[in-house]
Amino acid sequence: MPNLIYDLVIIGGGPAGLMTATIASQNSKLKILIIDRNRSFGRKLLLTGKGRCNITHNELDFKKMIENYNSSGKFLYSGFSQFGVKQTLEFFNKNGLNLKIERGNRYFPNEGDSQSVLDFFNRKLNENNIDTLFSSNVSKIHSRNKKISSIELSDGRVINGKNFVIATGGKSYPITGSDGYIFDIIKKLGHHIIDLTPALVPLKVENTWVKNLSGLSLKNVELTIKGTKKSIFGEMLLTHFGISGPIVLNISNDIVKLLKKGKVVLNLDLKPSLTEKQLDLRLQKDFEKYANHDFKNSLNDLLPINLIVPILQLSHIDFRKKVHQVTKEERLKLVKLLKYLEITVTDHLGFETAIVTSGGVDVKEIDQKTMQSKIIDNLYFAGEVIDIDGKTGGYNLQMCWTTGYLVGKNFISPIDNN
Repeated sequence: MPNLIYDLVIIGGGPAGLMTATIASQNSKLKILIIDRNRSFGRKLLLTGKGRCNITHNELDFKKMIENYNSSGKFLYSGFSQFGVKQTLEFFNKNGLNLKIERGNRYFPNEGDSQSVLDFFNRKLNENNIDTLFSSNVSKIHSRNKKISSIELSDGRVINGKNFVIATGGKSYPITGSDGYIFDIIKKLGHHIIDLTPALVPLKVENTWVKNLSGLSLKNVELTIKGTKKSIFGEMLLTHFGISGPIVLNISNDIVKLLKKGKVVLNLDLKPSLTEKQLDLRLQKDFEKYANHDFKNSLNDLLPINLIVPILQLSHIDFRKKVHQVTKEERLKLVKLLKYLEITVTDHLGFETAIVTSGGVDVKEIDQKTMQSKIIDNLYFAGEVIDIDGKTGGYNLQMCWTTGYLVGKNFISPIDNN
């Protein structure tokens, strides 16, 4: 291997690296190598979509698709116009991996799970005679005059190549191998790295009532970061450490940044579809219905049973009262509580449990049409290593498919091997 010069060396066998290799291998003249630090490819891919692999999101308007990413999402404009959701669906279906759409406009494999997606790519690698190298860490990248000549592995082996792709992921789920080790090496090549922070990460809270309700799922609620206009509607999960679930993960990026200055207070609206006045009228109807019942038994139609006692305790209203004894002042106090229930976030669970990484290689230093480095002529980037992160629901995998395709297509036509 040391004497062989590869046309394309891909560092990282995750979704972006696998897509890059699959697309580039349409040029049968290319000699391609994928290097991974694990004993097999796709360790993190196997975890996506809770092991089912949420391939992408059903948003065919790529302009709207971009709205679901961080501020760097506009970088994907050209990429989505070339290989967006439509092309992704066609790619997998045409090559034998049928997909189905489920709740939330999310696409999954029609049969099987994440393993079936990994098997799909492994078949492609075998069919196209792509070389693989496992359990190998890149320790150095040798460059001169804006070109990489070779990479050195931690065991001393040297891999020579004409073009190189870094698709090593970010820093989330380090157990899968994406622990961010590559970023120091990328810096030495002259690239700027946007600060890395956990994204789509569960949050720790100080509220005892939340932890005591571990396992309770709250649907159709709204979370707002107090003092801001940042809010999100959907489903959240109460846990033994704090809060998780779709809306928590999707707003966590903003909260992680705010936590650097201290605790963050959230307002939980348990009834966002009702105004305060409408909710008060709803309570009055329920109170009429249960007028002779104990107050604690009057909210069964309004709240999940497990949530009733904590809410009554927070309201400081004597729940042994009869409903008809509850005063207007107490009722309005309850309305406020249901609309502005405060949750205080103290911390997040870190990269170990974050789904993706916020930060990475600055998109200003990458050509958005080709993913080629603007600093090193024969270097390309694909996937989460780039400073782009999206919401849950298939957006982050779509970014990997798109950027991997953009890199790979550069090599479909015969290339200059001089």
